[in-house]
Amino acid sequence: MKIQFLIFATLAIIATSCAAQTNSPASAPLPGYRLVWADDFNGDKLDTNNWDFRTDSKMWSTQKPENVSVSNGKLILSVKKEEAGDKHFSGAGVISKRAFKYGYYESRFKVPPGAGWHTSFWIQKYDRSGGTNPQVAVQELDVCENDSIKPASYRVNVHKWNPKPHVAFGGKEVKTPDLSADFHVFGCEFTSETVKYFFDGELVQTVDATKFPHGEQNIWLTVIAASLSGTKAVDDSKLPATAEFDCVRFYEKP
Repeated sequence: MKIQFLIFATLAIIATSCAAQTNSPASAPLPGYRLVWADDFNGDKLDTNNWDFRTDSKMWSTQKPENVSVSNGKLILSVKKEEAGDKHFSGAGVISKRAFKYGYYESRFKVPPGAGWHTSFWIQKYDRSGGTNPQVAVQELDVCENDSIKPASYRVNVHKWNPKPHVAFGGKEVKTPDLSADFHVFGCEFTSETVKYFFDGELVQTVDATKFPHGEQNIWLTVIAASLSGTKAVDDSKLPATAEFDCVRFYEKP
């Protein structure tokens, strides 16, 4: 009976990780962490007790709450060619109402196909304006920033916003399979000493966290039309399209 209990307990721990839904042999979260907050998007609409909508106009798109939906266990962020605000495209995004600090952050998702879209999973203090103003942010941790003109890579980075001046640390481009073709797990461990970034359970970058001050931060899942990574135009032939998020989770050490 003890052996059976240990087997079931182990399976339960594995099942709490986004990585358990992939074919990656690596396990996540890291040892010693416990799950304290999660959304697996199992309902029929966004849980607005957990999330606010991103509603700004930035780069080439205006972000619309109408472009956010939940279906078949996934958060769907739709991207469209349409007049929205003063832009010709619309994107979408959600920001966690709860703020976090030290721990392990994780999400599993895939990005839209076709050039023109900046899909990101990042962590920064939110001022509840609907936009990305870093005025209240101490740091920003970019767990994944993909520009869909380059589907086989993404960038990680750390930004110190306040006190000014702004400084960036540890930027790196990570080579990957086509991120629009399948789901992958992106992770970040934030401690008082280091920021570590993971792709499908594999460590891809380490940044010295003693170089900048630390504060609370909210989780952002967003996609906007953007002229980044040399993008000249949005590929209209691929629209409408979606970024799909399977889960997002936060773990702490007891």
